[in-house]
Order: sequence, then C-alpha cells, then structure tokens
Amino acid sequence: MIALSVLLFLNAAFNALVWPRFYKRVADDPRARDENGKPTAFLKVHAILIAIALVLALVSALAGIAALTGAL
Repeated sequence: MIALSVLLFLNAAFNALVWPRFYKRVADDPRARDENGKPTAFLKVHAILIAIALVLALVSALAGIAALTGAL
C-alpha cells in the first residue's frame, strides 16, 4: 500500500504544482479574451479542464492518505 500511496501523492503534487501555473499562461494568452475583454471559449474550456485536474489532485491526496491509514 505504501507504493500506491506514493504514486497517489506524486500525482496530487504534480497536478497541484503544474496546472495553476498553466492557467496563468492560458489567461495571459491573447486568445483568452475578446476585444471587449470578455473571456472566450478558449479560456473557459481550459479553466474547466484545470479545475477538473485540481479536483483529481485532491481526490488523489485523499486516496493516498486513505491508503496509508489502511482504509483502502
């Protein structure tokens, strides 16, 4: 179970570290906003995908804790 916990924690750390930085790049992209400054589909879709990745990071961290405590 320790190997599973390590894998889950690594997954959680990767998602928590990489995706917020990627959002900054997407938000700064010229395609992210139209000429009126409103968010485009480009920004909305990426924001949703990044949010899903962060939820998966949380789930991975919780599952890692559960695996360490023997709850899995």
